[in-house]
Amino acid sequence: MAFFEKLGDTIVSVGKDVTQKAKDVSGIAKLRLDIKSKEDFIREQYQEIGRAYFEAHRGEAVQEQAQFDRIEEAMEAVAQMEQKILELKKVRVCQECGAEAADTADFCSVCGARLVIVAEDAFYEEADTKEQKKEDDIQIP
Repeated sequence: MAFFEKLGDTIVSVGKDVTQKAKDVSGIAKLRLDIKSKEDFIREQYQEIGRAYFEAHRGEAVQEQAQFDRIEEAMEAVAQMEQKILELKKVRVCQECGAEAADTADFCSVCGARLVIVAEDAFYEEADTKEQKKEDDIQIP
């Protein structure tokens, strides 16, 4: 009887994993659609900026900063959605070649570069800065 209970638990566990994977795939598809929408929005804003620039040279004063701000906001939204896709796919992007690598990998499988974790880098950079400050504080006569 214990065998069937264990088998049942395994089937339930696998079912949950498959359900989560399906949700992740669906989430990625939705994020890709949202990215496309934001990129289309950015293109429209570029066109409006070009039109405003043209009008400004015809002697009319045109305020363009609001459009620049909207483009920046859309670009930030795209970057956040792309990061979310990487998280759902459980991958990182190589800083050297741009290839995707498993989030557990230490080196890029394409170019061999060491994969950097931003949070750890900030910790080590802070430690290096503190160490340098200590060295700077030591005065040699």
